[in-house]
Amino acid sequence: MGDAAVRMKVMPESADLDLKKLAEDIKKVIPSFARLHAIEEMPIAFGLKALIVVTIMDDKGGRSPDEIEVAVSKVAGVESVEVEEVGLL
Repeated sequence: MGDAAVRMKVMPESADLDLKKLAEDIKKVIPSFARLHAIEEMPIAFGLKALIVVTIMDDKGGRSPDEIEVAVSKVAGVESVEVEEVGLL
């Protein structure tokens, strides 16, 4: 086994939310069994942007990408979190 990459789309509550602050808040809640790989802004429509968050986690040990999704969804300003892709590295 090895590492798995988890790619999530994080939608903010509004288009005028400070995405840089939101990204910093997300960095703080990544569980200890995972590490942040990247956070990018992705335009959606009409000025609304999502954050694409990629984390790397060990694929053994009984941990689930859902745990990362739940942690990120609890951040203030997050409307929704969707795991788009999980793949082995």
